[in-house]
Amino acid sequence: MRKRNVVKKVLITAVALIILLGGVFYFGLQAKLKEFSDEISNIAVNDINLSNINDGVYEGEYQVNELVGAIVEVTVKDHKIINVNFLKHKYGMGGKAEVITEKVIEKQSLEVDAISGATGSSVIILKAIEDALNSK
Repeated sequence: MRKRNVVKKVLITAVALIILLGGVFYFGLQAKLKEFSDEISNIAVNDINLSNINDGVYEGEYQVNELVGAIVEVTVKDHKIINVNFLKHKYGMGGKAEVITEKVIEKQSLEVDAISGATGSSVIILKAIEDALNSK
């Protein structure tokens, strides 16, 4: 009988500890996500005048924190963006934002809508492209 009570107490303690650690992790993650969201909302993406960009391949990068950043290679020909290649993309949960490069090429502008559900990564990719084109 005594062993059963000890096992019961150990199990209750283990479950309580798991719940406590899970709560700490959850609230810590929520704080990091809010911090990331606040930082992203304060980033302005500036459009580029492509008539000032000569033919070439330009590299740019933008990093927000240790988890989310992008390094891109932008190819320009006849003052048009013809390709955007990812050299590195750390995206947390925003991998689907990579299709934003298609919008940039189609519109020939950085003034495109962010990809729904991947707003942070979308902004980071656009800033990396901006950085590349400003490095001319």
